[in-house]
Amino acid sequence: MDEQVTLVQTHPLSLGGATVAEYVWRPHLPSLLSPRPYLHPVRTLAGTEVTEAMPVDHLHHLGASVAMPDVGGVNFWGGRTYVRGKGSVPLPNHGVQRHHRWEARTDAVLAHELRWVGPDGATVLRERRRIAARPLDDRAWALDFRYAMYSAAAGPLEFSSPGAKGRVGAGYGGFFWRANRGLRSVRLLGPGGEGAARLHGSRGRWVALSASGPDPWTLVFIDVAAQEDPWFVRGDDYVGVGASLAWAEAFSVAPGEGPRRRIITVVADGALGPRETADLAASVSAASAEPDHGS
Repeated sequence: MDEQVTLVQTHPLSLGGATVAEYVWRPHLPSLLSPRPYLHPVRTLAGTEVTEAMPVDHLHHLGASVAMPDVGGVNFWGGRTYVRGKGSVPLPNHGVQRHHRWEARTDAVLAHELRWVGPDGATVLRERRRIAARPLDDRAWALDFRYAMYSAAAGPLEFSSPGAKGRVGAGYGGFFWRANRGLRSVRLLGPGGEGAARLHGSRGRWVALSASGPDPWTLVFIDVAAQEDPWFVRGDDYVGVGASLAWAEAFSVAPGEGPRRRIITVVADGALGPRETADLAASVSAASAEPDHGS
């Protein structure tokens, strides 16, 4: 246990002297979980934890992270791999995301390069990632998460998902947040409607989780760069939100190319309603309307 604690490296994100998130930039995890840097715990300004890591139902769900179920045949999501015609099967194809070097490291901003490495030790992707904590008001703050991927393959590199292989509605992969429901009741909100049936696979500018009960909280996920990736939304067996890169179709990138994305997540105390979440999404989007630097 002491060895494991020593191997794990984290960096706090702080606002006003209070830690609002821990970034585990060097985890120590079994290969079956596709080890990768992740944010956990993420907290509201009042200190309520709004992420969950390694829950018993999905051990490979690691707070807030970037994960892909299939990049060039490598599983960077964790757990079983979906194979067309066979379903989810265990395969020895798990990759790992490794920290390469820091570009910035302050109380409120983290930026680093990563390498996505396959089970054979070969680099599949290079990534630049920037994570920033920004104050909003006395009840909320914003987590600004940007990433840019660059293929290290010699030829075309395919990004895929179970959804792209025929499993309807399972197009997960990309930025993903496993939320901490606890004893709360959670509403799924979005532009013009609510509920998983309406929002799962939708392409609106934002979706939100509003949790009422003990220590209520709200998370608003905003596609500020207007990439229009379908939202992967779960609210029954577990609560989570992701912006999916390969929802129903796989895609390939050329050497040195890859997806660039930016998602801002508002972390607020209190269970906000539809109008409040819509207004919050609009104000944050307007304030964040700046060029995407891809990092």
